[in-house]
Amino acid sequence: MTQKSRIVPEVLPWLYLLLLTLVWGSSFILIKKGLEVYSATQVSAIRILSAALFMIPFAISWLRRVDKEYYGLIFISGLIGSFVPAILFAVAQTRLASAVTGMVNAMTPVFVLIIGYLFYAQRIARTKVIGLFLAFGGTAILMLYGGGTGYQFNYFALFVVLATLLYGINLNILKFKLSALDPIAIASISLLMMGPFAAIQLFGLSDFGHTFSHSPHALMALGYLSVLGIVGTGLALMLFNQLIKMTTPLFSSSVTYLIPIVAVAWGLIDGEKLHLMHYLGMAIIIGGVYLANKKK
Repeated sequence: MTQKSRIVPEVLPWLYLLLLTLVWGSSFILIKKGLEVYSATQVSAIRILSAALFMIPFAISWLRRVDKEYYGLIFISGLIGSFVPAILFAVAQTRLASAVTGMVNAMTPVFVLIIGYLFYAQRIARTKVIGLFLAFGGTAILMLYGGGTGYQFNYFALFVVLATLLYGINLNILKFKLSALDPIAIASISLLMMGPFAAIQLFGLSDFGHTFSHSPHALMALGYLSVLGIVGTGLALMLFNQLIKMTTPLFSSSVTYLIPIVAVAWGLIDGEKLHLMHYLGMAIIIGGVYLANKKK
């Protein structure tokens, strides 16, 4: 093996990590733009449905090659790794700034660690425990300051915390239960399974048609959410599943170290006002996640 061929496998996970950071860090501002026209349930449904439609060709090529015994876990992965979190994030951002949502999202590696310890016999050192408490403390600060400039508990941040918990469960399932499958197969089939639910949610349980036909900015908002679904959910999920297969759940979830930076940058560009306590909370979360991820 040449020196160049040895370097590529080492660099590739970091390249994937960077791309995911940029894509997912931008997802919160796209949700915000979608919410200017559509309801939270419509935003999440458009996101998942557009991703599912994009994934159809990939899913068709994999359906017969994946053993049916995996279908149940793939369905669960789609449900807790994509469908439900999409709803939770959209609902949260009806009352949370996109930048703050991106900050709280940094809790994902913490739940990866906790779920791994509780159900997959992963060890937790004392340093990791300290990191867990710090991360939860930083999240508490963001909840207290999530709504503005003063101390006012914003329970909508709990929707983001719940979403990160589901991500933590899903990451461990992908690593310990579905690692034998191709990442594209998991991403495409799981999103294909979620497609009908999203369609029912959008066309059967909401007034999407009325909103689309009566809002002057409906088409532009639909474009934002389609990009979110195709790039931020479909393509990113394939990339993320590949990253999990190449590395560990903790390394993969550490993309949330950098996501808040991108989310905050977009928020500031869009005119969001952040308090000093927001930055303090984010710093504590990232410090806690760092300690929780530390090998020794």
